[in-house]
Amino acid sequence: MTHQRDRIHDHIVDHPGLHFNELTRQLDLAPGQTQYHIKKLIRGEQIVAEQYYGQTHYYPPGFEQWERGSLALFRRETARDILLYLLEHGPTAPATVASKLDLARSTVEWHVDRLSEQDLVEKHRDWHNRVTLVPSRPDDTAILLKEISPALPDRLVDRFMRFVDTLLSE
Repeated sequence: MTHQRDRIHDHIVDHPGLHFNELTRQLDLAPGQTQYHIKKLIRGEQIVAEQYYGQTHYYPPGFEQWERGSLALFRRETARDILLYLLEHGPTAPATVASKLDLARSTVEWHVDRLSEQDLVEKHRDWHNRVTLVPSRPDDTAILLKEISPALPDRLVDRFMRFVDTLLSE
């Protein structure tokens, strides 16, 4: 392998679930250069690529489907914040989560739907049809959360989206 390919591979191993733009930014590489090496790494089965919610994420081999989907969501600050809130506070109504995290209800619903798709959160309904959000696999989720440390640009994009949601909901 070349020096750059080694860097890319090692970075993916250290930061599973990175998406293409994040990887390119963090390693300060040209997109074409990154694409070239990524293709070689995938063909050599040294990394795995998965599409989630409009972005391609990269993982070292060995991560199961649930872990890959979960890590992709953990890279989104809002989804991660919702999940962390539920892990800390237990079953909670969506309106309470929105209020406590200062998020638009529609934003919470969008992220909760993604978290549900990845089997991270369940929506329980009572006999009045009120919804309560419950972490699906709290122990596995807590262990997997330790794998990520989101990049500053991703946090800024998430915060900008929260700001826009706030403006639109007023």
